[in-house]
Amino acid sequence: MLKGNLSMRSILAVLAFVAGPSGAMASGGISCEVVDDGAEIVIGGGMTRGMGSALFSFSASTTILDATVEDDLRRTEFERGHLPQYWFDGETLKLRLYREREGDAPHGYVEMLVETALNETTSTFAGTYAISTYNMTGASGGEARKTETAGEIVCSVE
Repeated sequence: MLKGNLSMRSILAVLAFVAGPSGAMASGGISCEVVDDGAEIVIGGGMTRGMGSALFSFSASTTILDATVEDDLRRTEFERGHLPQYWFDGETLKLRLYREREGDAPHGYVEMLVETALNETTSTFAGTYAISTYNMTGASGGEARKTETAGEIVCSVE
């Protein structure tokens, strides 16, 4: 039996504080970079460890090297709001990014899908990327122009 004002609950609280944050509170990050014949891609973000490995920060940029793609779709910046789907389970990392053209120009968008799996030999996540662009070239009734670019990508996860 404990004497005085010190209860078992108080002792456990002090021990938890001294032990520091648990592993579930730790954070890490993802990083991907590609320069190939089809595109230049940079992806980075911070994520929690635990609770579904949620992303708390994210940014990415793509430059499609196909000169026939319209300038405003060739270079695209993505933020957390442009990442409608994300999956990380320790063995696979998947990202789906989507951004629509802004302004008064005809409808257009850039969509990028990254699918990787853990390479245990290198401790990296290797796989593929695919970038699609869609552009309405004229006002109402105009023709849609779609392009696709794909290649290999390697990401690291901390």
